[in-house]
Amino acid sequence: KCIEEMKREARPVKIDRRLTGANIIDEPLQQVIQFSLRDYVQYWYYTLSDDESFLLEIRQALQYALVQFSARSKETDWQPYFTTRLVDDFGTHLRVFRKAQQRIAEKGDQMKDQAEELVDTFFEVEVEMEKDVCRDLVCTSPKDEEGFLRDLCEVLLYILLPPGDFQNKIMRYFVREILSRGILLPLINQLSDPDYINQYVIWMIRDSNCNYEAFMNIIKLSDNIGELEAVKDKASEELQYLRSLDTAGDDINTIKNQINSLLYVIKVCDSRIQRLQSGKEIDTVKLAANFGKLCTVPLDHILVDNVALQFFMDYMQQTGGQAHLFFWMTVEGYRVTAQQQLEVLQSRQKDGKHQTNQTKGLLRAAAFGVYEQYLSEKASPRVNIDDNLVAKLAETLNHEDPTPEIFDDIQRKVYELMLRDERFYPSFKQNVLYVRMLAELDMLKDPSFRGSEDGEGESFNGSPTGSINLSLDDLSNVPMDETVQLHAYISDTGVCNDHGKTYALYAITVHRRNANSEEMWKTYRRYSDFHDFHMRITEQFENLANILKLPGKKTFNNMDREFLEKRKKDLNAYLQLLLNPEMMKASPALAHYVYDFLENKAYSKGKGDFARKMDTFVNPLRNSMRNVSNAVKSIPDSLAEGMTKMSDNMGKMSERLGQDIKQSFFKVPPLMQKTYSDPDHCRVAAPIDDNVDDNIPLRVMLLLMDEVFDLKERNQWLRRNIKNLLQQLIRATYGDTINRKIVDHVDWMTSPEQVADAVKRFRDAFWPNGILAETVPRRDKAIRMRTRVAGKTKLLEVMPDELKHIIGAETTRKGILRVFEMFQHSQLNKRMVYVFLERFLETLFPQNKFPELFNKLHSRSKQMQRYKQRLHSTQAPSLQK
Repeated sequence: KCIEEMKREARPVKIDRRLTGANIIDEPLQQVIQFSLRDYVQYWYYTLSDDESFLLEIRQALQYALVQFSARSKETDWQPYFTTRLVDDFGTHLRVFRKAQQRIAEKGDQMKDQAEELVDTFFEVEVEMEKDVCRDLVCTSPKDEEGFLRDLCEVLLYILLPPGDFQNKIMRYFVREILSRGILLPLINQLSDPDYINQYVIWMIRDSNCNYEAFMNIIKLSDNIGELEAVKDKASEELQYLRSLDTAGDDINTIKNQINSLLYVIKVCDSRIQRLQSGKEIDTVKLAANFGKLCTVPLDHILVDNVALQFFMDYMQQTGGQAHLFFWMTVEGYRVTAQQQLEVLQSRQKDGKHQTNQTKGLLRAAAFGVYEQYLSEKASPRVNIDDNLVAKLAETLNHEDPTPEIFDDIQRKVYELMLRDERFYPSFKQNVLYVRMLAELDMLKDPSFRGSEDGEGESFNGSPTGSINLSLDDLSNVPMDETVQLHAYISDTGVCNDHGKTYALYAITVHRRNANSEEMWKTYRRYSDFHDFHMRITEQFENLANILKLPGKKTFNNMDREFLEKRKKDLNAYLQLLLNPEMMKASPALAHYVYDFLENKAYSKGKGDFARKMDTFVNPLRNSMRNVSNAVKSIPDSLAEGMTKMSDNMGKMSERLGQDIKQSFFKVPPLMQKTYSDPDHCRVAAPIDDNVDDNIPLRVMLLLMDEVFDLKERNQWLRRNIKNLLQQLIRATYGDTINRKIVDHVDWMTSPEQVADAVKRFRDAFWPNGILAETVPRRDKAIRMRTRVAGKTKLLEVMPDELKHIIGAETTRKGILRVFEMFQHSQLNKRMVYVFLERFLETLFPQNKFPELFNKLHSRSKQMQRYKQRLHSTQAPSLQK
């Protein structure tokens, strides 16, 4: 009977294809199952047997596991994972990387392999931070990684499969190998590949145009010889191609510019490679402090810029003059607070509400608070200023109602003291903090290093600013054709009105003669064009600054006919001096700038580097964190709300007003010093100050900015201002709905449509056109290095200028490049992928004690064993005592 039963024709088996309850997900998932069985099992199984039952059991086991997995996913709240745990894990990973870099820099051992040492140090820091887990074996040993994935897949099958199927060892092993080695391992390897990440970064920001200045900055900052050699080889290849072209007419100028550009790139690469190979790396900040010409930033500009102000604060604390600076800041805040209170009072009086005495009492309490804090005999530290002024102020406070301007005379004296006293601003300009301030403001002119020990000078000056073509033209140093004669003079002037704006326009008649032809044309320029042109050439040719003097600006009556004639005469004199043959001969590259300025076309404004940076340094402050007073002023809904009794001798003040004055002003001095809460040995999820956990976007932004730009290690005043700005930005952009929007976005990310799209991308990546993809050959090293340079350039150029104005250009650059560098190590990338995977499973299976499981799976770590030995050795002596 058994034999007859076996001989009977097998009935076709019906397979239930439902997996997740969503057809758009089930269809691509079924294809993944089918392709996996075909390419990992069927191709060898049919050589042994044609019995379909075994394959059917494997398929049913996979489907059952996916059904259980889908059911768990639907029951899980993914919002905490995406908005909290994911961000925390990324921030912690970055913190470990930053601490590892710092530790290597402190060792200063140039003989070891930097990449290998970084990986070892990274996992050493990880175990110190995590305490009970280290993932070094999984990330550095392929054998241990495969073992980890097998164990993990077996645990998942135990959770997801029915007991009967799990006890079937043969089937279980097959499913485990398919999942671990056929799917998870290739996927993790791809996500951890630095080259894949770099290509993905470039694809993500593909819409941004390539910025020449950002590219040259990356080349000059690169400390990877492989990158520099790859860029140099490609530039040489392009150079050879361009030189082989047979061009004429207008094309020749374009080709010349491209050739000059490539020559400059090659020169910079060669110079940088020589410097790195010689081991004579230069700290540009120190070099500028010792040899360079430093830009002068006025004190009034420093006091209204958050980045500059933090350096001046640090310096004033070092010299014991912090009371003067804090007094100045406090008075700025008091003035704005008083003005707002008076505006509220006036509006209430118009509405028939009378709270005059109460409001004046608030202002009097605030004014007395400022006086007691900085000017009274009990003040510590006390602002040392003219006693007569202080006495006069005390008399006014006792007998008159305080006004917003009550402290103006003393504040003016304090400003003059900080400006003139040799201990303060004059000495600050000679201090290394001033140099670092210029670096953060992106106003540090890199000095030229001459007379180096290897006998070869190296210029740290970058390519000239302005348009790319002008920069490249200047680099060519092609002497001007001496047969060409250029003459120009201002023939007429007039007043124009454009969209309500009135300005003067100067008509310049230009003659150009050479041996074969003569040309004449007219071009029109505004005074601002002259000013921009002057800033450009005097920055590039510093010797011209002492020779060429541009007529000064005039704010009022600058459209007066007599004034315009005088300016026309002065600008003519300027032009004649500029076009003097001796001047052009002394600076041959100047001719390209002059031709561009005098051509009959709209002048392309490109301010000189210093002028442009001064503009971006000062002007955006009007729109963002302009100064301390505006930072106070912009705190929303904080000054006109309810009245309540305040302690600390502040009198009756509105609750928010009292908090603003006490926290923003009186609590400033104690908070200036850095807080050392031992960040080396705690995760990023360790408490965020200011209690922002309930505000998802603010928490995410603070976490990322703290770790990317290392803000917790810096001035706490700056960090508090950044937090205030982020709060205002979030509230102004989305108001109170942003948390809801984030939750909705997480719901969208986990929606059936998005999950189906992810499954399809996975299917198409592993089985394009239904055929198992071959292993992609590793790209050539030179291509990978050039991709790195392109990725860094893209990241640097998409950083908004507003961010640089808030935290500093140098800090922004270092933070962005640190993040990029973190992704250039496959072992470290694997660590991050495994952390994300672990958190994912902990969120999906909260009842299954996955944290304990992962600790056991990682328990063979050598770093963990060494850490426990060190911990035991340090604790043993204390126990003996």
